[in-house]
Amino acid sequence: MASDKETIVVNEQDLSFAREVAAQPGGEHIWRCFACGTCVAGCPMSEVEPGYSPRKIIRQILFGMRDEVLSSPMIWYCLICYRCYARCPQKVNFTDIMRVLRYLAVKGGYVQASVMDRCDSIDKLTNSVRRELVKRGFESGQDAFDQFREKVEAELGGLAT
Repeated sequence: MASDKETIVVNEQDLSFAREVAAQPGGEHIWRCFACGTCVAGCPMSEVEPGYSPRKIIRQILFGMRDEVLSSPMIWYCLICYRCYARCPQKVNFTDIMRVLRYLAVKGGYVQASVMDRCDSIDKLTNSVRRELVKRGFESGQDAFDQFREKVEAELGGLAT
């Protein structure tokens, strides 16, 4: 029987990584996480990207997996919506932790600084599209939404479902 579990060798990890994240504004409460999974259950990104898990990212930080975390595209997937923080029983502000990770990824040379600018542009575009969809939904009903969805699916080759 094959296992998809990865063995973590503690001696090969950067155990100062969690302290570095905790030392940044917004990262100070990372130690409170007890991996309950409430953040994942409320995360809109985890609904569309099965591999995205705030709980897993926090565990990786606490285990000192600096390279895996800072080089992962997953740290750029967060929508900064604060649902995880609003639902977290320990008030671990995962959204701020994601900002810290993005800063450290740029600072450490894991990504180009232009990635942050591209993410800001994507955020503005998606917020604009969302606003238009909601506005059209109120004005025109479900038909406008369905027409827009069909257009996006045609553009993306069916990836929007």
